[in-house]
Amino acid sequence: MTGVIPMTTRRPAPRRPSSAHLLTRVRDRSPGLAAGLAGGAVAAGLGLGSLTVLVMVLWISSPYPDSGPGGALHVAAALWLLAHGVELVRADTLSGVPAPVGVTPLLLLALPVWLVHRAARDAVDADEDGLAPPVSARTAWAGVVLGYLAVGAGTALYAAGGSLRPSWAWTVLGLPTVVALSAGTGVWTAYGCPRGPVDQLLGLLPRRTRRVVLGPRGREKLLVAVRAAGAGAAVCVGGGAGLVAVSSVWHGDVAREAFLRLTEGWSGRCAVLLLCVTLVPNAAVWGAAYALGPGFALGTGHAVGPWGSDPAPVLPPFPLLAAVPDAGAGTPWNWAAGVVPLAAGVTMGWFVGRGGARWSVRRTAVIAGVAATVCAAALALAAGMAGGPLGVGALARFGPVWWQVGGAALAWGVAVAVPVAVVVRVCGGWVTRWRTAAASKAAAEAASEAEVKAVTEGTAKAAASRAAESAEPTAAKATVGKPTARKATARKAAEPSRAKPAKSASPAQPSAPAASSAPVKSPAPATSPTTPVGAPRDGSALRKQTVTPEAAASPSPRTPRKPPESDAYDLLPADEPVEDVWRDEALRARWDALRDELRKRTPDPDAPAGAGQEPPAAEAGGGPRPEPPAPPAAPDRGTP
Repeated sequence: MTGVIPMTTRRPAPRRPSSAHLLTRVRDRSPGLAAGLAGGAVAAGLGLGSLTVLVMVLWISSPYPDSGPGGALHVAAALWLLAHGVELVRADTLSGVPAPVGVTPLLLLALPVWLVHRAARDAVDADEDGLAPPVSARTAWAGVVLGYLAVGAGTALYAAGGSLRPSWAWTVLGLPTVVALSAGTGVWTAYGCPRGPVDQLLGLLPRRTRRVVLGPRGREKLLVAVRAAGAGAAVCVGGGAGLVAVSSVWHGDVAREAFLRLTEGWSGRCAVLLLCVTLVPNAAVWGAAYALGPGFALGTGHAVGPWGSDPAPVLPPFPLLAAVPDAGAGTPWNWAAGVVPLAAGVTMGWFVGRGGARWSVRRTAVIAGVAATVCAAALALAAGMAGGPLGVGALARFGPVWWQVGGAALAWGVAVAVPVAVVVRVCGGWVTRWRTAAASKAAAEAASEAEVKAVTEGTAKAAASRAAESAEPTAAKATVGKPTARKATARKAAEPSRAKPAKSASPAQPSAPAASSAPVKSPAPATSPTTPVGAPRDGSALRKQTVTPEAAASPSPRTPRKPPESDAYDLLPADEPVEDVWRDEALRARWDALRDELRKRTPDPDAPAGAGQEPPAAEAGGGPRPEPPAPPAAPDRGTP
């Protein structure tokens, strides 16, 4: 009996996912908005925490603190809001009237802007390893802005209970604006700076300006204009900082006295020093406004400019305020501040002229005007944030006026940058054409030199080849003109055998026909029927070759057939000297006699018919023709 074993299908035990796998799943399932919210909240917390630590350190080190830890925390929250451009209101004044504080430290503004920009850029790509898909631009931007504003709203509510309370109008307008712009630049940078959002913003410009900027090569023109405007603004602000430094050194005694009078102790002096450092960018913008012409105000009705300065009201002693010029009419030293905007305009014109080398003069001027406009807008924005009210009454206007600074910067830019850009463009065209002509001339000279060199080398090579060709025939003639001993020996051995009669002929035999007794002529070459064998190529004297009847009837086995190479002697030109191989005079004489006899019997093809021909020796059926006498045998060259 066969037993049946029941089999149950068991599912394998689930594998415990690793921490990396869980993290990947969490990243895949977590929405991009949550990551953006967390990034914005962290950025706000970092900025707020930094200022809180700084304020708490100063409060702890202060020998005479006028409030507790709560007051220090309220001050830290108010300073964080002030760094975003939010205007504060000081409630505990001597007059009981709240006094606004609207001067934003520009150095503190750089901290939240950088933190929000970094958070938005990181929120676009939540996974650095590429496992999770990137977050969309709108989602990342919205998450960072909402997360940051959530922390900002809580901070504003907390700061409202302190001595420095935020203005709700500025809190609603200023804080979201700074956060939205910073997050937008971060997302735009993370996506590779696409052109679409920029084109949408440029669509708000006037039609003519938009046509220039968004026309052919619009991106290139815009980049040149923005680069030139940035360079001009940097030169202007840097020049303003230089003016402040020079004036501070000039009024060094007043600045030192103000620094010592403000507070006593190292903690208070460190606080004043930190406050001066945070306000250095503001002072640089004030110096730029002074150099541009409008100057700045130290209260209502107290303007300070290069053309003249009104007496300033009673101000608290502060080291940076010691750099303010003395009251009175301007001097040439004050007017010398105009070098700063002049240098800024020249810088903008130089950038535009060098960048528009392929543009027309009119287009170059238009782009220079666009650069001047952008620079003026940037300086107006900086002037608006660097100044503001410090109280009521006389201190309600403190610092430069933004629209005055912007107008003056635009006037300087159009008056200086446009002509400089046109001049640089024209001179650059001349320099380019001169360089092109110089390069063409140099190329032509190089080509001519190469051609002359090639011709010289070719001439030298041709001369060398001709010399080699002339040397080869001379060597060949010297070699051909001297036949080898073997050829000479074969020729000498063949001549006597040709003259001897054939031994195989019997007297009882009938004689051969007369026609057969005639000397056998060598066949003419195939190329010319009238040219005998052995005719030289240059048309010189002919050397005819014949064969005797005896030799033709019974060739001697000891007599070798004349090899084809023996024709080399017959083919030699007659005008060239040939070495005489016939050293025996008797043999020469016998050979000359035989040659003369053969010439008599050989008909001349050029002679007329019947002329110079001998009649036949016998009629048909007659007796045999007498044979020519054989030349005497050559003496044995071996006998002494």
